[in-house]
Amino acid sequence: MKVGIVGMPNAGKSSLFSALTGVAAEAANYPFTTIEPNVAIVPVRDERLDAVAATVKASRVVPDTIAFHDIAGLVAGAHRGEGLGNQFLANIRETDAIVHVVRVHADPNVVHPEGRVDPLADIDTIETELIYADLEQAERRLDRVSKTAKSGDRHAVAEAGWLRELIEALQAGRPARTVPPPADAADAVQLLAPLTTKPVLFVANVEEGSDEVSPAILEHAQSHGAEAVAVSARLEAELAELDPEDAAAMRADLGLTQSGLERVVRGAFSLLELIAFFTAGEDKPAQSWHLRRGLSVWHAAGLIHSDIQRGFVRAEVVGWQALVDAGGYAGARERGTLRIEGRDYLMADGDVITVRFTP
Repeated sequence: MKVGIVGMPNAGKSSLFSALTGVAAEAANYPFTTIEPNVAIVPVRDERLDAVAATVKASRVVPDTIAFHDIAGLVAGAHRGEGLGNQFLANIRETDAIVHVVRVHADPNVVHPEGRVDPLADIDTIETELIYADLEQAERRLDRVSKTAKSGDRHAVAEAGWLRELIEALQAGRPARTVPPPADAADAVQLLAPLTTKPVLFVANVEEGSDEVSPAILEHAQSHGAEAVAVSARLEAELAELDPEDAAAMRADLGLTQSGLERVVRGAFSLLELIAFFTAGEDKPAQSWHLRRGLSVWHAAGLIHSDIQRGFVRAEVVGWQALVDAGGYAGARERGTLRIEGRDYLMADGDVITVRFTP
């Protein structure tokens, strides 16, 4: 999963990136420090995986990963190329979800590009630029599709109709996610790849020691089908440089129950409706995987390996807690908590699976 970190210049994006990844992203007190997006692959820790690994005596623990892309700050006029905006918008287009960092803290030593701290105004600036970028993209796409639609091609006719409806919505300031495509052009969104269909997690960059999202940001997020969390990017960047035990002790002193990484990762996974499942065996790696909620064990097999999916026969399935409580697969089998499931079984969060397949 690729997540793009976006926001106004000096909103705290690179500090958050450093905290999340342990990578020292270049950061300075002026706009456009980061031009090419920094990318880091981060392991997604899961205590359930550790428990499963210990129970079955796995050889090692292999957590799933998430890719964070630190994309340079956007300013008003980015869709016209202001501040290298076109390049940055293209970087966002390549991601699966957006982490939108919003400055809430009022540190006078950190320059705001517009000379004031106004979180909702900053949010509006970024969202407006994304809408303008989608509008230009949709208008160009309509010019091309309309020529094919004149020949009576059913798909082109349907896509052109959707694009006209989409353009009208974007001109009214509504994001592309509010205009679903018709059945005859179900792939229209994928072909256009609009920025405003991507799920968004707002990260309020708050004062040190705070973990509360302001009601205004929370209300805005909820009204747009988004999520919101609070993180002090500066504090988390400082804690990332400490020994894990010292960092945990400092968080406890400040009354913070989770790290910034945990909040952001959980928020991002919630946006994409992902669930975790595990594979593990004695003297074999214990590994975590993530799958869209509502998909089957056959789809899960495909994540592990295409050959396993192709030769799928059946799957042995047990909940992670039931496996741990039973002391392993043998105990779970005796208790009847380990089940044999066919390819249509819908995966549940925390399932541990062993797929049987024919090579």
